[in-house]
Amino acid sequence: MSIRFEETQARTIGRVSRGVKAISLRSGDRVIGMEITKDEDSEVLVVTENGLGKRTVLSEYRLQSRGGKGVKTYKITKKTGKVAGMKIVENADAILMINSDGTVIRLNVAGISKTGRSTQGVILMKMPEGTNVVDIAKIREEE
Repeated sequence: MSIRFEETQARTIGRVSRGVKAISLRSGDRVIGMEITKDEDSEVLVVTENGLGKRTVLSEYRLQSRGGKGVKTYKITKKTGKVAGMKIVENADAILMINSDGTVIRLNVAGISKTGRSTQGVILMKMPEGTNVVDIAKIREEE
């Protein structure tokens, strides 16, 4: 799930302070990633455990305040599996995906379909029986 917060000025917090609550999680929810961007035209790449993924324009996500419940970003089914990772990406980027067997593949972001927030996405990596995507990493194209 990708969450954006309104810009606020930095505040000094005392040494014994616990900070502020960023998001209210429901039972079974978990945070899978966090990225910082100022560009409304940025895209969120989301990849699931079963190797499906999609790019969605960041402007499709509404702003959230502190303690918000979040915005639905993926239609989770048995076919998709849970969300494994997310990154803010550009067309020139590439991603690395690794599965639980240790297989790593590299994909150009430009080749991944753009879709809406709550869709299932497309197959990025075929998963052998009993394996799943464990993490993704973004590679910035060198100039």
